[in-house]
Amino acid sequence: MKEMGPPIEQLTHRLSETPPDFLDEPKIGQTGRIHVDAVVNDLLQNLGMAPDAEHLDRFRGSSAFEDRNRLSIVLLLCWLLHDEWFQKASLDINDIWSLLYIEADALADQVAAGKFVSDPDRREELARLSLARVGLCPEGESETQAQDRLTSLSSRERARVLAAARAAEERAREIREKLARKAAEESADKWTRE
Repeated sequence: MKEMGPPIEQLTHRLSETPPDFLDEPKIGQTGRIHVDAVVNDLLQNLGMAPDAEHLDRFRGSSAFEDRNRLSIVLLLCWLLHDEWFQKASLDINDIWSLLYIEADALADQVAAGKFVSDPDRREELARLSLARVGLCPEGESETQAQDRLTSLSSRERARVLAAARAAEERAREIREKLARKAAEESADKWTRE
């Protein structure tokens, strides 16, 4: 059973009020302003954790095209986890790394970072995903309720369902074409016999 976390409304409200510094361009090479590695370092120290330089290197981008959205999402996650509730909680550093490494990468492939501030469903998705990955449920929800709601909001789940629907439609099209060819062949055979 997961532990109880803060109310989901508290976190979505926090995301809706993300300060401009957390929305600014991440430093990648000579572009951008915000050193994401420094923000991650500050977050972990505020959570009572001791990050090492090797882990922080992951938050220095090398390609604006490949890293901008991921690092922007990391900044949003850092803002979210700076919430007073998390400062008092006992979180596992491995869960934090997983959220900042794996989940930020996966989200970056699906959603533009700005949507996690401007779109209510994406704010809720980011808040719920963050709680789930650090082993918490939103206050007032069971683990099953929290997982069901996260699944219904999940950008990755939506992409998976759309891909499955496209594959099923493609398969159905191939079957229709095959049946049409077979019907045409049978019709041609029938005419040649008569």
